[in-house]
Amino acid sequence: MTTAFRFTTKDLEAMPEIEGVRYEIIDGELYVSTAPSRDHQHASLVLSSRLFNWTEVSHLGEVLPTPGLIFPGDQNVIPDLIWISDARLAAGLDDAGHLTVAPELVVEVLSPGSSNEFRDREIKFDFYSRIGVDEYWIVDWRARRVEVYRRVGEGLGRVATLTGDDVLTSPLLPGFECKISSLWAPARPGS
Repeated sequence: MTTAFRFTTKDLEAMPEIEGVRYEIIDGELYVSTAPSRDHQHASLVLSSRLFNWTEVSHLGEVLPTPGLIFPGDQNVIPDLIWISDARLAAGLDDAGHLTVAPELVVEVLSPGSSNEFRDREIKFDFYSRIGVDEYWIVDWRARRVEVYRRVGEGLGRVATLTGDDVLTSPLLPGFECKISSLWAPARPGS
């Protein structure tokens, strides 16, 4: 009988710390990501700043870029961005300051490459759905669109695909608005 090797949180803690490299474990599989591109970071920064500004006014929660989320069963992920309510945050920090509960909102900005896209669209989508994330946004800066998934019963289902001058809103974030076109980096100088 062959037993498949499963990575654990202990294995993750033993990984070398390399600038710009992220290690994640989902269902015993190790996923390694390298530093994101300018376009990826621009979309993430704009969305983060819009969420931060809304949060500063609403006082309903906290927005965090690249937080460590650690769950039972050696599940360790680092989404690009999350928003979590004050109530969930108060109940879900471990001694090291990692979140141990599902945030209400998770945002992943796609990185180039079929394996990266598969991880965010399939592996992480399934994982976030199972752990109780209420809303999941997939930001595709190459296609210039945002896919919005919301909890429908036991899982997440797509409720919108936003492009052009569409405005991103959410029932989780009353009054929050972000024009999709603002997420895309300007053309490179000389282009």
